Amino acid sequence: MFKLYELAEMYRNIQDLINDDETGTETLENALNQIEGDINSKAENMAKLIRSIDGDIETLKAEEKRLANRRKTLENKQKNIKNYLEMQLKTMKIDKVKTPLFTVAIQNNAPSVKIIDENAIPEDFFKYTKSIVKKDILEALKNGEEVPGAELKQTKSLRIR
Repeated sequence: MFKLYELAEMYRNIQDLINDDETGTETLENALNQIEGDINSKAENMAKLIRSIDGDIETLKAEEKRLANRRKTLENKQKNIKNYLEMQLKTMKIDKVKTPLFTVAIQNNAPSVKIIDENAIPEDFFKYTKSIVKKDILEALKNGEEVPGAELKQTKSLRIR
């Protein structure tokens, strides 16, 4: 049986393995299995690890959101500058500007389709997709209805409170 400080050090090492992107699941499982101790202690320490990872996940989600907002801001600035340049060239009736670094030109885009009246379009040009609405099937099964090809499934998962 390991002393408490030894277990704490082992769990810190496992935390380092979790943070290492190159560590495989099998390596992590082996490290966890090597730690001796009663089930209560193991469960508590593993729950601490899970909560620590939860914190890292939330931090990463916040950073992803911040970076996405920053990207969107830059995309909008780029779009506004491009629109401004295009407007200025059109106002001056200039189709092309050639510089040592860039050639800026106003040119025709590839042809595209503008739908004027969707109801007038022949059926040959429509694509229909079939999709299952699992929420409705779940509701029906919970109400005791029989749905051919589907059954109610109950699973279990670990919860930490």
